[in-house]
Amino acid sequence: MPYVVVIGAGIVGAATAVELLRDGHRVTILEPGEPGGEQAASYGNGTLLNPSSVIPMSAPGIWRKVPAWLADPLGPLSIRWRYLPRLLPWLSRFLRAGATEARVAETARALRPLLLDAPELHRRLAEEAGVGELITRQGVLFVFPSRADFESEELAWRLRRENGVRWLELSADELRQREPGLDRRYTFGVLVEENGQCRDPGAYVAALVRHAIAEGAELRRERATGFRIEGSRLRAVRTEAAEIAADRAVIAAGAWSHVLAATTGDRVPLETERGYHAVIADPRIAPRHPIMPSDGKMACVMTPQGLRLAGQVELAGLDAAPNWRRAEVLRDFARRVFPELPADLPAAKMKVWMGHRPSTPDGLPCIGPASGCPDIIHAFGHGHVGLTAGASTARLVANLICGRPPTIDMVPYAAQRF
Repeated sequence: MPYVVVIGAGIVGAATAVELLRDGHRVTILEPGEPGGEQAASYGNGTLLNPSSVIPMSAPGIWRKVPAWLADPLGPLSIRWRYLPRLLPWLSRFLRAGATEARVAETARALRPLLLDAPELHRRLAEEAGVGELITRQGVLFVFPSRADFESEELAWRLRRENGVRWLELSADELRQREPGLDRRYTFGVLVEENGQCRDPGAYVAALVRHAIAEGAELRRERATGFRIEGSRLRAVRTEAAEIAADRAVIAAGAWSHVLAATTGDRVPLETERGYHAVIADPRIAPRHPIMPSDGKMACVMTPQGLRLAGQVELAGLDAAPNWRRAEVLRDFARRVFPELPADLPAAKMKVWMGHRPSTPDGLPCIGPASGCPDIIHAFGHGHVGLTAGASTARLVANLICGRPPTIDMVPYAAQRF
């Protein structure tokens, strides 16, 4: 069987290593950081496993909001002025990707099969790794101040329905019964029961890597720098320390993947959508469902560490220092969602985090063979659906390496579309 080097130990790389080992491959995982560690996007996301997340960030008319993004450094989506010149080519593609309803609908159709069975696929992986308790499926509750606010998002919810997403609508009284700690200004809810949660993504990824090692994978704490390709065939993966002979390689290095992809002939416009979270230990409240408030654009979820508040999109590149005020904005808004959340939280009870979502302008990941070498497989660029799509992406990659026919149409994910 081929010797495969998996570059990256986030959710995509970790799950891919497990799938490849199941097929009998020899596997080396390259990861300079700690698997499941705070440096990875997999660590700090909103924990949700949402097959319903088929709507891309870009939508018709979104170009009108660009001035507001530039003006408000603490808004749900912001752009740092200093980074704007470098961002413009990506931003132009991003705006075009959502310019029409037809384009958004096409993206939604492409995302749905990639996300469809996510909670079940992750449950199986987690159980195999001995952490089945981390995957739950109690649905995700989207809450709105009024039905009119829900109807104002008509395009998104119509496209979800057209792609097979179903939901339960809840009145104000039904919301109170399910979530008594929710602020009373929320009078309408939508429960998407097919959605699930990974209660501790960092621990989950770490467990998958431990399981892969137990099954025979080698973990090397090195950073990949490129490839040795001879006659369009892969001979080795180059690292900062050495060359690793390989028959196949998988690029799953998150927001840094485009640098490696470029060496294979594919120039992918990949940006980091910097996301933030705040975790409040002992919050005195415990929502029964993961909650998405429409006016907050954030996830409010219970984790073993406490109440995690995750969201925000900041376009500022890989090197800019975090703006921790953005995490405080999440905390402050959470008090409007849950009135019983203490107003005088000591600093020791709140932990903040910032990470890098690897995002393409059209909202679709890159999955498939590289242009310059079919032995190298792209598996990156998942943006907001990396955790959800990690398990299915791993299966697709394993199928490609084994020569099995893909289970879904792979054309929308080809890096060559750029």
